[in-house]
Order: sequence, then C-alpha cells, then structure tokens
Amino acid sequence: MTTNPPRAGRREWTALTVLMLPLLLVSMDVSVLYFAIPQISADLDPSGTQQLWIFDIYGFVLAGLLMTMGALGDRIGRRRLLLVGAAAFGAASLLAAYAHTAETLIAARAVLGIGGATLMPTTMALVRTMFTDPGQRAKAIGLWSGVMTAGIALGSVMSGVLVEHFWWGSVFLVNLPAMVLLLVLGPVLLPESKNPSPGRFDLWSVPLSLAAVLPVIYGVKELAAQGWNVRYVVSITVGLLFAALFVHRQRTSASPMISPALFRGHGFTPALVLNTVSAFGMMGSAYFTTQYLQSVLGKSALEAALWSLLPSVLIGAAAPVAAQLAQRGVERAYLVTAGFTIAACGYGLLALAGTDSLWLVLAACGVLAAGIVVVMSQLTDLALSSAPVEKAGAASSLLETGTEFGGALGMAALGSIGTAVYRHGIPSDTPAPAQETLGGALAVAAELPGRAGDALATAAREAFTDGMQGAAIAGALLLLAAAGLAALGLRHTPVRTEAETADTENAGQADSLSPSGV
Repeated sequence: MTTNPPRAGRREWTALTVLMLPLLLVSMDVSVLYFAIPQISADLDPSGTQQLWIFDIYGFVLAGLLMTMGALGDRIGRRRLLLVGAAAFGAASLLAAYAHTAETLIAARAVLGIGGATLMPTTMALVRTMFTDPGQRAKAIGLWSGVMTAGIALGSVMSGVLVEHFWWGSVFLVNLPAMVLLLVLGPVLLPESKNPSPGRFDLWSVPLSLAAVLPVIYGVKELAAQGWNVRYVVSITVGLLFAALFVHRQRTSASPMISPALFRGHGFTPALVLNTVSAFGMMGSAYFTTQYLQSVLGKSALEAALWSLLPSVLIGAAAPVAAQLAQRGVERAYLVTAGFTIAACGYGLLALAGTDSLWLVLAACGVLAAGIVVVMSQLTDLALSSAPVEKAGAASSLLETGTEFGGALGMAALGSIGTAVYRHGIPSDTPAPAQETLGGALAVAAELPGRAGDALATAAREAFTDGMQGAAIAGALLLLAAAGLAALGLRHTPVRTEAETADTENAGQADSLSPSGV
C-alpha cells in the first residue's frame, strides 16, 4: 500500500530560507573580487602569480572537494557538516577581510573554498531530506536554483558598491551575519540526516577525486583565458587519467565514496549529463556578455554589473513557473525540452546583436538564463528524486561537480570559437596584442594618433561582436541538440516515491556484492 509522503510545514520553509543565505553567499564569492582586486593590489602588492591565485584558489578548492564533502555529509550527518562548514566559512571570511599579506589572503580564500564545498552539497541534500512531497520539493529546488544563479550576478554588484564606500575587506565581512544566523538557527530548524549504514570512508578516493577534478578544471579554464598551450592539454589529460582511476575504484571498492548504484536510479544519469550541458550554455554566454558591456559599449565595470541585474527578473520567475507546470501534470521531458529551446532562443537573440545593442543583449541574457534555470531546477529535482535519501549528499555533489565542469567547458569552447572569429576579422597588419584580444586592441588603439586609433578600436569591436555572434550560433545549436536529447531521454520519468528509491538502492547493494562489483 502506497502512502503519501508527509508535507512540509512552516518550520521546513523557514529552514529553507535560512539555507538560502549561505548558498547565496557561496555563489557570490565566485565573483565578489571583481571590483576589489585593484584595492587589494595597491594594499597587499601581490605578484602577478599571487593575484591569479587570489582569484582562482577559491573555485579550484571548491570544485575539487565537492564529491568528498558530499560523501562525508552522508556519513557524519549533513547538518553537522553544514554547521562546521559555516563556522569555517565565517572564520575564513574574517581572516580574508583583515589579511595583511597576499599569502594570508590566498590561504583564507582556500579555506573559503573548503567551507563552500561543504555548504553547497549539504544545502541541496537537506532540501531533499526536508521536502519529501514531490510538488513541494520541486518548488523548493526551484528556489534553490534561482538563488544559486542570482548569487553570481549579485556578487559583482555588491563588490562594486562596497568597495566604492568601504575598504576591500568589507566584501568578505558581509558573510559573517549570515553564517552567525545559520549557526544559531541551524541546530533548531534543520533536521539531522545521514546514511544509517554508510560503511567505512574510502580515504584513497579523496586524493583520486582531487587529482581528477583539479587538473581538468585548471586546464580548461586556462585554455579559455590564455589560448592553446600544450601545458594545459597535458593537465587535462592527466586529470582524465586520474578520473579513470577514480571511476575504477568506485566500481570495485566495497565502500565507495560515490556509489555506482546512484547511476542506476531512473533518470539520474541523463539528469547529470544534461545539467552539465546547461552549465556549459550559461557560462559560455557570460564569457562574452561581460566583455561586450564593458569593452564594446564602454560601460564602467560597476555600470556593467548593474545593467546585468536586469535579466534577473526573468530568472526569478522561471523556476517557480516550471514547478507549477510540473505540479499540474506537465511531463518533465517537455519542461526540460522547452527550457533548452528557450535558452537556445536566447543565444539566437545574441547572434543578432551589433556593436550598439544594449537592450537586445540584455533580453538575450534574460531569455537564455530563464531557460537554463528551468532546465537546472527540473534536472536537479529529477536527480535528487531518483537518488535514495541516504545518498543525497553524494548525488548533490555530483551535480555540483558537473556544473563546475560544464561552466569551464562552456567558457573554453565558446570562447575559442569567438577568439577564432575575432582573429579572422581583425586586420592582419595590426600589432600582435590587438590580434589576440579586444582588450589588447583597445589598449593599442589608445596609443595611436587620431583616426588610426579610432579605426582600430572600431574594427576590434566589430570583430569581437562577430565572434560573439559565431559563438552564439554554436551555443544555440548545442542547446537545441540537448533539447532533442531531453525529449528522448527523459520521456516517462515521473518522480519516484521514497519506497521506490529505497528498493532501487537495495537492488544496487545486492548487485555490488556480485563478482562484477557493479
């Protein structure tokens, strides 16, 4: 006899609000240094390498530890790990705000990454635990996805506002009130949950996961930023070799960090793959639109950040509307297909942009992001619904790791297309820096006299816009292909009940005892 799962009440929805604060801040910390770095450079005098590490160490550590922290939360308790992470995040924020050397700031940003790696999968796993009713869970995950997406845009704006009125350390101090609130209210509002039979923790999987994730993320990001280099290709290759070793260990270990049974959940693997593609689409566009607003339209960094908030209006409405449609019986495959199609239309609008198309670019960003948020919210709900509740942390960490990979790949692949078109469009007799990037061309143009400088700047802006158009066409084609895959791969994937997912896990555990180990 099937019984309806209990519905969440005021306590759970209040707890969700508390969880949104650390999630918002963790996502904001990806972009919070955009405007603070000039003051940091003047105050701490970091070398070029140190400045890069101040920027990148947070994202690298966070991406590398997501799987470890997700599995650890399943074993020791998600609420416990969340509170430990909140304490670490708050302490690291305080250390970063008052850092007197570049080395101290780099170390603090690394600890922030560790804290962020605990907060992201545990917040999603706790949502899975608190909201067992499918309709309520879909609505909660929609809110989660919207906050996560909005945080990245808000980070740069808040950074600009704070740096304009206070010193650079203030961009870190804003984390403290939210972490204190979480530490006070978390033990009261959040339920503790963990895997009742986790088995031993596989310590060897930790360095293997780090060795798999970090070289690939590093290599892909550097290819996007610096262009083709054998060193970055070797880095990606090394990471993929360690990824193969990691997968082999998960398939053969008696107590794996990531249970292979997760991938046997109905809909989990398609959700993971398509979620990675959606992150590809989201971050691939951001690579161009931020440069377009500043270098093509001539907006200041803060003006560009403020303009980029306008598309958030569509983002905020997209996930709740999708959740309502799902509750009314619209099949998930249709919603995800529609989301990818809408996002492809956003890229189509971007492909029409000229060198003076502010409103068209903003509309394109809004349409693209709205479609992606629909996709991500539905796929996250599908993945968590198909995973047993005791594996919610591991499932969440896989989704987040896929998002990191997809974002890095999007910037690298679409960035490479845009760069190739740009170089083809820029005059061949211009200085080398002008042929590499739009920023380099504008710097060269500023040193040229009169009409020569204006002509180079105009040609560079047109070449960059052509490159953005080419990348947008490629992005639209990819998302349309993803829409087709969603229509075929997600057909007839209803939300599964707790009893059904438990049966799947039991079957998976029985299979893991077989000689094949899979």
